[in-house]
Order: sequence, then structure tokens, then C-alpha cells
Amino acid sequence: MSHFELPALEFAPDALEPYIDKETMLIHHDKHHQTYVSNLNAALDKHPELEHSSLTDLIMHLEKVPEDIRTAVRNNAGGHYNHSFFWKVLIPGGSQKPTGALAEAIDKQLGGFDKFKEAFTNAATGQFGSGWAWLSVTKLNVLKVTNTPNQDSPLMDGATPLLGLDVWEHAYYLKYQNRRPEYANNFFNVINWDFVSGVYDKTCATKTVL
Repeated sequence: MSHFELPALEFAPDALEPYIDKETMLIHHDKHHQTYVSNLNAALDKHPELEHSSLTDLIMHLEKVPEDIRTAVRNNAGGHYNHSFFWKVLIPGGSQKPTGALAEAIDKQLGGFDKFKEAFTNAATGQFGSGWAWLSVTKLNVLKVTNTPNQDSPLMDGATPLLGLDVWEHAYYLKYQNRRPEYANNFFNVINWDFVSGVYDKTCATKTVL
């Protein structure tokens, strides 16, 4: 029985202009994300025993997913999770930098915000083909900047995503065409650092920051 649904955007489709245009947001959310949700539900309908599994359970424990739907679940549960997360890290008029514990951790572990931004942008532009750039925190509370192919996620390596940028062409091609570096750089104008910092604080609440 299908149980995943497309989450609503928390802002108007044109609210991120000029950095992300209205038409791209509408197609990206209403068409691409909806397809991941529909395909995931169709795969899970074949195995009712997975009806109550959460997205994170499915992604983090793919080895437990029946082999006949494992690839479909990897791609579509990943697509649903990644996009649901992506909408939350976006906000109109986002602040330029994080504050608090996350800012301190970026300074200590990644050499400061400017070096982090450079590393993140390089991860976004250096991902060959479709995929994502990430800032995540490991189980050992270490910040990492990485990229993943397709709809894979840091969750698959036991890390917690804090910030993600979709570098599939559907996320930027209408406005930026082949100019992925410009898209990645402009992303920093619409980041919801309060959300990102909140995820970091919640994840690290019971840990000691390195």
C-alpha cells in the first residue's frame, strides 16, 4: 500500500529568484520529485512487509530490501529523501554564513567558512554527471564535504546530511545551461543556515565537538 507523499514547498516557486527560477522550481518539485515518490511507492507495493519502513531505514539498510526492488528503492527512496531535504535547506534571502556551534566546527575542522565554501563548490562542480554535493557529520562528529552519484546519500555511509546541493541538470539547466559553477556559487545566497545548524545541533547534542 503506497504511503509516501510529495511534501509541499515552504515557499513560493518564484521566491528564490534570481538564483533559482520559478519554472525550474515547478518542474523540479512537481514533476521530478513526484516521479521519485510515485516510483518508490510502486516498488514498495510489491512487498507489503515494507509498508511501515521509513525513508532512512530503507536507505541505510538497503541490504535488507528484497533484491527485486533494491535498485528501484535505492534510486527512488534516495531521490525522495534527498529532494525532501533539499527543499528544507533552501530559503528566500538566506543568511550568508552559519553561526553557533556549526560555525565553530567549520572553523576548526574545515579551515574556516571560505575554505569550506570552496571545497563544497568543488565537490558540486567535480561530481561527474548527475549527483549531489554534501556537508555531513560522521558518527565520530567529524564534518565532511563529499559528493555522491545519482541519488545516493551520506546516510549510506552512516553520516548525517547537513547541507545538500542537487547537481542533476534538471536542477539548474533551464537557467544556467552548462554553467554548473555559477549555479553552485549562487546556491550560497539561498541557504537556510538556521535549518542546517539545527540539524547539526540535534545530531551532536550528545557528543563532544572535536
